[in-house]
Amino acid sequence: MSGSRITFLEGQAGQGVALARIADRVRSQLASPERAALRAARRPLFTGIGASYAALAVPVQQLRKAGVVTQRVLSSEIETGTAGFDTDCLIAVSQGGRSRETIAACRSAAPGITRTALLNVLPSRLGELADLTVGLGNEPDSYASTIGYTGTVVALDLIAGAIASRAQDPWGDIAEQTAAVHGRAAEVVAGLRERGARCIASDTVAAGASCASAEEGALLLREVVRMTAAASATRNYLHGEMESAGNTLHLVFGDGREIELARSLAGAGHLTLLLTTARVEPADSLSVIRLPEVPDAVRVVLETVVLQELVARLSAERGVPIESFVFAHDDTKWRDPRAAAGNAGPPAPVAPCRP
Repeated sequence: MSGSRITFLEGQAGQGVALARIADRVRSQLASPERAALRAARRPLFTGIGASYAALAVPVQQLRKAGVVTQRVLSSEIETGTAGFDTDCLIAVSQGGRSRETIAACRSAAPGITRTALLNVLPSRLGELADLTVGLGNEPDSYASTIGYTGTVVALDLIAGAIASRAQDPWGDIAEQTAAVHGRAAEVVAGLRERGARCIASDTVAAGASCASAEEGALLLREVVRMTAAASATRNYLHGEMESAGNTLHLVFGDGREIELARSLAGAGHLTLLLTTARVEPADSLSVIRLPEVPDAVRVVLETVVLQELVARLSAERGVPIESFVFAHDDTKWRDPRAAAGNAGPPAPVAPCRP
C-alpha cells in the first residue's frame, strides 16, 4: 500500500482534518509496548533530507529545552555510519520511505542503536530496515508536500513529547486552528501576490523551531514558484546576509528581533511578510499575519499553512503549474531491484527530490 497523490490545493483544503487523524494515530502508536525503546531514548539523533530535514528543527528544539542531548544531521552525512555521534536511537524521517540517503543512513547505523523510521508510506524500504516504525497512515499527499510535511511535524512533536515525558498534548484543536489561519493568510496574501510574483528572489528568516518554517519556505518557493530562495537564522541574517536585498520578497517568522528586522526591510522598500504573535501594524511594504499563542510545534504547522497559501497564489500569479517540476533524478529514490528484473511489476515513476 502507498500514499496516493492529490493536488496541492486539495492538500490545503483537507489538511486540518488530516492532521487530527495523524495525531490520533501517532499517539496510539507511541503508547504501545512495541515503541518502549523509542520512548526510552536518551540521546536521539534525527536524520532526513530535504523537507524532512527541515522538519527536524522542531523536535531538536523541543528536546534541548527539556535537557535532552540531541541534534539533526543530513542523511547524506551519515550514509557510511554514525561514528562520531554519541546516540542510542537514530530517528530517520522519509515521508515515502524511499530516499536513498536516508535508507543508507539507517542501514549503516552502528550496532546497538535503535533504528526508528518515521514514515507516511508503509510498507516501504526504510520501514523494512528499521527496528521500529511510526507511521502517519498512508495519507494522500501532493507532489510538493502539504499534508505529508505538516503531518511529519505533528508526529515529530509527539515523538519528542514521548521521549521527554511531556504531560500535555497540543494537537487537540489543530483542525480548527489550521482553518482559521488559512482564512487569515488568504486575505493577506491577496494584497501582496501581484508584487510578490514580480520579485526575483526571496529570503526566509527565523529562529528556534521556526527555522523549520524558514527552510521549508525556501524549498516551497523554489519548487512551486520557481523563485530563487534562501533560508537563514535570524542572528546570522543580521551579520551581512541581508545586505543583498533588492526586488526581493522577505518572509520573517518571530516575535523578538524579527519584528525590528521586518520593519527595517520594509522601511527600505523591500516587500516583507511578518508572521508573529505580537501586535504589529502593517505598513508600506510590510504585511503582517498575526498567529495565535501556541506551542512551538503547532506554530510551525500554522506558519506552514501560511507558506502554502503564499506559494499557491504566487505560482498562479506567475502562471507556473503547482504540480509541475523541471527536474527529475533517478538516483534519489530507492527502486525495488525485483522490479528491474521483471518480478515485481513495472518500476515506480521517478519522483522529484521530495524526501
